Amino acid sequence: MARRNAKPIRVGVFGAWRGAGFAQLALNVGMTPVAVCDQWESRAQQVAERLELTAYSDFDKFLEHEMDAVVLCNYFHEHAPYAIRCLEAGLHVMSETAACKTLGEGVELARAAERSKAVYFFAENYPFFATNQEMRRLYQAGEIGECRFAEGEYVHPVTAAESNRLAPGLSHWRNWLPVTYYCTHALAPLMYVTDFMPLAVNAQAIPRTPEQLAEPQVRRNDISCYMMLRMDSEAVFGLNGGCNGLSGHGNWYRFQGTRGLMETSRVGHMGQVRVVHEPFNLPEGGSRERIYTPEFPVAKELAARAGHGGGDFFVMYHFAQAIRKREQPWFNVYRGLAMSAAGIQAWRSALDNGTAYPIPDFSDEAARALYEKDQWSPYPEDAGPGQPPVSVKGKIEPTRTQRAAARKAWKEMGWTGEG
Repeated sequence: MARRNAKPIRVGVFGAWRGAGFAQLALNVGMTPVAVCDQWESRAQQVAERLELTAYSDFDKFLEHEMDAVVLCNYFHEHAPYAIRCLEAGLHVMSETAACKTLGEGVELARAAERSKAVYFFAENYPFFATNQEMRRLYQAGEIGECRFAEGEYVHPVTAAESNRLAPGLSHWRNWLPVTYYCTHALAPLMYVTDFMPLAVNAQAIPRTPEQLAEPQVRRNDISCYMMLRMDSEAVFGLNGGCNGLSGHGNWYRFQGTRGLMETSRVGHMGQVRVVHEPFNLPEGGSRERIYTPEFPVAKELAARAGHGGGDFFVMYHFAQAIRKREQPWFNVYRGLAMSAAGIQAWRSALDNGTAYPIPDFSDEAARALYEKDQWSPYPEDAGPGQPPVSVKGKIEPTRTQRAAARKAWKEMGWTGEG
């Protein structure tokens, strides 16, 4: 997919777990992986040996390596400080999942991105499923008119054993994550299809049942949530998602417009798009209902082999494209921050019984300056007066039995950190 004779883009990955996959994908888009960094030294070394990279456990040393771009695959809530350092060093940044831990961090990141000449790409991969790329094409062509309501769903239940393996250490971010925070897999495809931006959010959380609280795992958060967002078009988006643990693993997206409906299929082949028109708004020569399986717009074979429904390939593809074109991508710092802020403000709403909270416009200095000192955070390193719990039920402490089960799982997977 790289242009012939184009200069390779040297890229380093920070976070060996997810980073290993992105280092491999970099080769398919004209990038050259050169370094990997992870505090888990043995994992970084394994990836380095397999892909012939230089391994680091110290980010300062990693940042000194000769490279053009960095992919941040470190912990969910720790991206902004590292992104800022990379941008200040003139390095292009692709940042996974949450763009910031707090609204104050978001303000700092927006300002750093504006000062830098480097590209910032928010690596949300779910918009790049073949179905979601097709629905963007349909929507931009006017297939359903103007969207007035949309729904996004991301449901990902795991067993207690899987929960422990995914979150090694009592302070691991997954064990302290409010259920609204991981909303981007549900929200990003809706924004990508329509180009709408969120203005405000209200939310309700669903706490764990007593039986779920007794499972042999150490997460302190709730099981799910529902979020409603008012968009800048006056449309309303509803989200059943926050990396939630309800039954029925899967993703689903629906758009209801002034002239029709489109959605991903819930039955049969999950990679299908369904488009429906009422008889009175049926396009000339069109069908009342059609269901079909779309293809990726480019690089079909490469995308089909990549993770997350092809999304992992496309975030690297568009990151490389933005660097080569010397322009900020669609998933720029402002959209990344808006999605991340939606999760933070939704948690304020859930703790306030569903009261609506504004989502700052991080492209507007006057609007974002109101939040520059906002360090409201649920994570243990920020504990103190005024900081929120991670459950609407308040503080939840794992039992001795639950801790023992988790520590056993961490030992079996080779985790040697705190626990």
